[in-house]
Amino acid sequence: MFNDLSSLDSYLSSRRSGRPRNMIEPGPSDQQIQEIVATALRTPDHGKLAPWRVIRVDGDQRERLATELTGAYKKEKPEAGRLELEALETMARQAPALLVVLFSPVTSTKIPLWEQELSCGAFCMNIIHAIHAENFVGGWITGWPTYNDDVRDLFGKAPERIAGFIFAGTADGELAERPRPDLANILSKWKAE
Repeated sequence: MFNDLSSLDSYLSSRRSGRPRNMIEPGPSDQQIQEIVATALRTPDHGKLAPWRVIRVDGDQRERLATELTGAYKKEKPEAGRLELEALETMARQAPALLVVLFSPVTSTKIPLWEQELSCGAFCMNIIHAIHAENFVGGWITGWPTYNDDVRDLFGKAPERIAGFIFAGTADGELAERPRPDLANILSKWKAE
């Protein structure tokens, strides 16, 4: 796809996350979603463990997901107000495409869990990059559903954990640049004492 490093630099510097609530049709087709996930499989993965899985939640399952999310939330927080529940319902219904990424650790290996977690995060980022490469906008969110065991059990079982909900679609407008950290605060030289 990239003939030279300037093309890659241009691509990477143009990538923006989109807000799932601002994503509209069209979204990626079935074939494009397969290509997106296949591209992400090129993630660095010490031990070739593939400590991640992807569950696609199609449009005909979104209402059921909304019901399950609000049920799990009410179970954990019986005093929940209507606005909290509506936010979960909205989350379940937003954007044309939804992928749930699970961290699936391989415990019967010498590869540390920390490395497997890093690989899973890189896998999620590669999904986001592949969405962008397909000319869609992606958003990777976490929040309460990511850390709730009942929600996790909708998609997998312990010791798996939800790494995030990745939404994809078409931006309903221009994506704004967000503030980025000052490079001088991030990059430094090591100097032996």
